[in-house]
Amino acid sequence: MASSEQTGHAVYDPDNSGTKQEGSKWDISYGDGSGASGTVYADKVVVGGVTATSQAVEAATSVSTSFTQDVDNDGLLGLAFSSINTVEPKSQTTFFDTVGDSLAKKLFAVALKKGEAGDIAYVDVDTTNGFWEFQPSGFAVGDGETQTSLSIDAIADTGTTLLYLPEDVVSAYYEQVQDAEYSSNYGGYIFPCSADLPSFSLIIGDAKRTVSGDYVNYAPAGSGTCFGGIQRDTGIGFSIIGDIFLKSQYVIFDASTATPRLGWAQQATSSSSSSNSTSGIF
Repeated sequence: MASSEQTGHAVYDPDNSGTKQEGSKWDISYGDGSGASGTVYADKVVVGGVTATSQAVEAATSVSTSFTQDVDNDGLLGLAFSSINTVEPKSQTTFFDTVGDSLAKKLFAVALKKGEAGDIAYVDVDTTNGFWEFQPSGFAVGDGETQTSLSIDAIADTGTTLLYLPEDVVSAYYEQVQDAEYSSNYGGYIFPCSADLPSFSLIIGDAKRTVSGDYVNYAPAGSGTCFGGIQRDTGIGFSIIGDIFLKSQYVIFDASTATPRLGWAQQATSSSSSSNSTSGIF
């Protein structure tokens, strides 16, 4: 990577301890259009006292601008399943799968905001594609009626910021937001920053889990308009339950059971600053 792309980041230096995996390379694209590629090293990786002694570290030589501009993050940590790994010619295990057998239980939990959590609702996960993939059985906008006619095939992903959903679901949400419109210039829905945004709920397992409308106001887009945290999943192939929704929940990623599962507990609304539960290295 060019030195200008490394500014503001902690950069992985394989000369300190890494062993290059000759001939190995990787190239990955994410649902939000970003991507990265590079070479592979074997190294010791320690996260919260959990150690992987010979973990594949994918050192980026090329990354999307969105990564270099985000100085709050230095990379991604593999907490999904190894079938998703893109290293060639031989795929590698993710950090989660590498250390799984050394854990008291093969699970981790995510809390992107501080707050008291309620009861846990579990839903089974389909690991076929390597993701924490599940199917919400419905959705609701604000205090409106729960809709169950649409099929939502989704993944829970801490590495994605926004909440990407089927077009019909997104349209149903913004129909309840005054003066909201789809902007081709911004590539998504925008609305007046002063708009009163309704909450959004997913039916997960046998429970309703809700994100406040305040969280859906993602960022200023200019001229008094703001960009929405809920956007279409067009072209992605599945919906992505990203941080916009996850920070309203305490989420358990549990692979200790015969069928992996996700546990969702509603968190009390908090104004505390978000705290990333994942970290990584370029």
